[in-house]
Amino acid sequence: MSFDQIRLDKQEGIALLTLHRPDRMNAFTTQMMLEIVAALDECDADDAVRAVIFTGAGDRAYCAGADLGGGAATFDYDKRTDKAAALPDGVSASPVGEDGTIDWSHPLIRDSGGRVSMRIFDAKKPVLGAINGAAVGIGATMTLSMDARLASDTARYGFVFARRGIVPEAASSWFLPRLVGIANAVDLCYSGRLISAREAQDMGLVQSVHAPGALIDAAIAKAREMTEQSAPVSVALTRHMLWRMLGAPHPMSAHRWDSRAIFARGRSPDAAEGVTSFLEKRAPHFTASVANDYPWFGEFEDTPPYS
Repeated sequence: MSFDQIRLDKQEGIALLTLHRPDRMNAFTTQMMLEIVAALDECDADDAVRAVIFTGAGDRAYCAGADLGGGAATFDYDKRTDKAAALPDGVSASPVGEDGTIDWSHPLIRDSGGRVSMRIFDAKKPVLGAINGAAVGIGATMTLSMDARLASDTARYGFVFARRGIVPEAASSWFLPRLVGIANAVDLCYSGRLISAREAQDMGLVQSVHAPGALIDAAIAKAREMTEQSAPVSVALTRHMLWRMLGAPHPMSAHRWDSRAIFARGRSPDAAEGVTSFLEKRAPHFTASVANDYPWFGEFEDTPPYS
């Protein structure tokens, strides 16, 4: 698939997804959202891709937030023609009825940044961020559902929503406190202040900080460390188990999913290969395909929990 506002380059198991609007500091648009979702769909279906790394074009910004070219109506989705153009056929162009009532289930209400965050959350491959400059607004929140965030020492994070008269989006009210703690989350979101890459690292928002010229290589090295010796289907299942269990009400929920996933994977050729390669002191050769052999969690959902 060809893209206009992103670039997708695949090399030796790594997909580099570059937000590509350098003249606008990679500002986020509806089209960019649709292209990111499509690119992640493509990567999930490609067994040659082991991990996806997000970065931004140019040396000024990862993503400077929503494109504010619409002026005062930027966040008034009911007036945004670009969002209306992306609606499915047959859906009304506005969620607001003639009597002023709002249809809260209307697709126009759905937050575009949240569509990106939730698509990253559902990804079957590890997703990393190589934050090469300003990450503001959606530029910050879209990174929260990634598995790791590496930043250049010139990067800045800003959760500036209250300064723009809106609120945090992209499911960040769920992700951010889990990454940095509630005290740091309220500080960042109430004030909207910008923080350096080093302060972001101190909070746990960023795992490591690098010189700009070394950032992409460091992210690729991290992605390889995460995936090279591991079974792809096991990584995909583990990713979904860990993220979903963050909100589980009781460890029994984890026990339930662990048991089903272990049973499913234990019957696979990958499990035999993992043990045999260890005993034979050689690198494993895993053959199960994420695209074709992944036991999606839905297969387990209708079974009753253990007592």
